[in-house]
Amino acid sequence: MRLYGLKTCDTCRKALKALPDATLVDVRAEGVPEDVLATALERFGERLVNTRSTTWRGLSEEERKGAPEDLLRAHPALMKRPLIVDGEAMYLGWDKATIAALAS
Repeated sequence: MRLYGLKTCDTCRKALKALPDATLVDVRAEGVPEDVLATALERFGERLVNTRSTTWRGLSEEERKGAPEDLLRAHPALMKRPLIVDGEAMYLGWDKATIAALAS
């Protein structure tokens, strides 16, 4: 199981603590593999972009109009976190639904 996020993100830390078998991939340092990013964009679309982040607030109006895949390639920290990949299954965020799905 791989958890894509930021090592400094409190939500990612909570998820990592609850998922001891998961490996954290820091997207700022390592990026998101193209195949994972493509699959995540296919499944989650624009929801993959965190429009509440400080990275988003730092973008110009022109930059914000860019395609999600281009934004995420240019600014990996803009991705909603965590993105959890467990085999073929993929989860976005750390909410009650994700916690329940991973607990079963």
